[in-house]
Amino acid sequence: MTPEEPETTEESEDGRAAPREAWRSLLFFAITAVFMTIDVMSDLVTHTAPSHLLLEVVIGGLAFGGVFYFSRQALREKRRRQAVTLALADARRESERWRNEADAWRREAREALSGLATAIDRQFKRWDLTTAEGEVALLLLKGLSHKEAAEARGTSERTVRQQALTVYRKANVSGRAELSAFFLEDLLLPDTRP
Repeated sequence: MTPEEPETTEESEDGRAAPREAWRSLLFFAITAVFMTIDVMSDLVTHTAPSHLLLEVVIGGLAFGGVFYFSRQALREKRRRQAVTLALADARRESERWRNEADAWRREAREALSGLATAIDRQFKRWDLTTAEGEVALLLLKGLSHKEAAEARGTSERTVRQQALTVYRKANVSGRAELSAFFLEDLLLPDTRP
């Protein structure tokens, strides 16, 4: 259907096509035509002046033109509303799909991170880290500086530096980069691009 063609049907609530808009316009057009015809016929019988008859024919033509024009405008507006409604429904479905995907990803990420946290805790125990050393090691893995780790733990920066050195010694790594690599190296996927 082109934009210029008037729509003749609309879906009723039970899904069957119902030509409501076309019937409404046709009914109004028919009623107007009947009354105009009766008026012109009565004017002809009474020998009314031709100028009066011509005026009534022009008024009738304008009325029919107005009915036709406004019917088309109403149908265009209805099609536009239907298109917007369909687009909105599509957008809602797409939004819901993305929301579901995001929720699934968050659940999977939570499970993976929970498993990673458990694995990190086990490794800290293998290295025989104290609770304080484990906290410092975890803060360093999260990327905090010695100063930021000290503020987070409520201790001095010097204490955190000493604990970090103890962690590196017990883990047999040279520093923060090797400590991070120990846990994160296998998490990073290899680059498979050509």
